[in-house]
Amino acid sequence: MADTPTPHIGAQYGEIAETVLMAGDPLRAKFIADNFLTNPVQFNEVRGMLGYTGTYGGKRVSVMGHGMGIPSIGIYSYELYNFYGVKTIIRVGSAGSYHPDLKLGDLVIAQGACTDSNYGAQFGLPGTFAPIADFDLLRKAAAACEERGLHYMVGNILSSDVFYSDNPQSESWRKMGVLAVEMEAAALYMNAARSGKRALVICTISDHILTGEEMSADERRTTFTNMMEVALSLI
Repeated sequence: MADTPTPHIGAQYGEIAETVLMAGDPLRAKFIADNFLTNPVQFNEVRGMLGYTGTYGGKRVSVMGHGMGIPSIGIYSYELYNFYGVKTIIRVGSAGSYHPDLKLGDLVIAQGACTDSNYGAQFGLPGTFAPIADFDLLRKAAAACEERGLHYMVGNILSSDVFYSDNPQSESWRKMGVLAVEMEAAALYMNAARSGKRALVICTISDHILTGEEMSADERRTTFTNMMEVALSLI
């Protein structure tokens, strides 16, 4: 297509599969490609945002980084959906737990994504849009967790624009039943809705807001294999 490569993705049309797993850290995308995909071929290195296409269980799949925050995933997911024919994006990320029963290493499947971002204003809606996951992907992910005996929870998460806050509001969100906080899901779900495509966010709890526990950057990159296997089972 004439619109590819895009300003942020160096691939030609057809080099990216219809299903893409995305991670904030591009090295996590490389880890998935190296450890789970057969014959992975790199399709992107623009801005260091690594992307690969290979096969898993005989099915074609791509993996790619999306960077940190709503503006970053907003750009990459928009280009994938609208210029590369991608039909499904599954974010495999990290999140901070607000819930006492969600421990380090547990999974949270984002049924919906609350946000303090103004990203949705661009759509000019006469109200507040509720960004939600594709239900078919969500129910299959929950079933995959059950089959593997994994501890997980399904529900609302918060996609926050702020990492270092002058006025933390974690208790307010927790009171509303929000399970965890990350920084991208709301934009991905909005872009999927606007494009008529599918999206799901699965996160591994990497730190706990209530207890102060946290994983190292290296642990986040290399130990999220349960989440990766669940996501790959959905393709």
